[in-house]
Amino acid sequence: MGLISYPILRNDKKRGRGNLTQSNLAIRGEIKNLTQSHEIVKNFILRVISSIIYVALIAGAILPLDKSPVAYLIVFSLFIALAINEVHHFTHDAQTASWLIILLDMLGGIGLFVGVYMLCFDASIAPVTCFIPIAAYGFLRCVVQLYRPRQNAFLSLQRSFFAITYIALPIALMNFIVKMTSPATLLAIFIFIWINDAGAYCIGSLIGKHRLFERISPKKSWEGFFGGFLLTLAAAYALYFYGGTLLQAPRLTLWMGLAAVVPIAATFGDLTESLIKRSLGLKDSGKLIPGHGGILDRIDSLLLAVPAALIYFVITTAS
Repeated sequence: MGLISYPILRNDKKRGRGNLTQSNLAIRGEIKNLTQSHEIVKNFILRVISSIIYVALIAGAILPLDKSPVAYLIVFSLFIALAINEVHHFTHDAQTASWLIILLDMLGGIGLFVGVYMLCFDASIAPVTCFIPIAAYGFLRCVVQLYRPRQNAFLSLQRSFFAITYIALPIALMNFIVKMTSPATLLAIFIFIWINDAGAYCIGSLIGKHRLFERISPKKSWEGFFGGFLLTLAAAYALYFYGGTLLQAPRLTLWMGLAAVVPIAATFGDLTESLIKRSLGLKDSGKLIPGHGGILDRIDSLLLAVPAALIYFVITTAS
């Protein structure tokens, strides 16, 4: 009896240990899931707070533009400077980045933005004067490069002029849109971008199956693209009738055309920045904005949406 009961007792102990191990693994799994859930909620809250601050900055800069351009010039000059700084730091090691060249590029980008603003809205200044800041930048940037013999001149100049063209020029072109339409129309372009982003993300997350551009952005889907596009059109139609006066909307056909152009161009803008980051092995352009990455991650859609909207207004105004 004793000989039989001993192995049974030993097996019971093994089973007990096995059950205990399985329980520990289950508990650890639950803790891991709770931790992941907590991180997801935390990141979501950070993204919401960051988005609210970003939207408040944009609205606070654009809406008072008719009365005072101070907030507008400060906010978008800051965006230009921060984005150019990110380009310098993610295209080569931060320790080898020349603070003088970064500062010069920042000032060149801001000079282009302010110069175009003066060209559009200050009739007391001769038009050619408005181009002096960017002309001075081009001259000084090349001269500074002459005194940096250890740097690859072509790559260094390429980085600088790319940053000016990719970031500062589109933001400077916003001034022409404001002059041709109104500050409220510029704000509407931002609203269309935000609605398109939200719609594409939600629809793509729910039913996205067919990849939009898998080589560049594996998570984007055609379902998400059309979801964001159609949601933007629907929102634009509703805004025209319920907020058109506030947004100083043009005639309905022109307004809906803008709502169609912006999501398409914004998607290309998003993909372009994704292409740049992927080629450099990066996930985000920076860590400035909690839950979002860098400032370039926030304005990437804008950088192609603005030129597309300006071309649209030029064509429709001419016709």
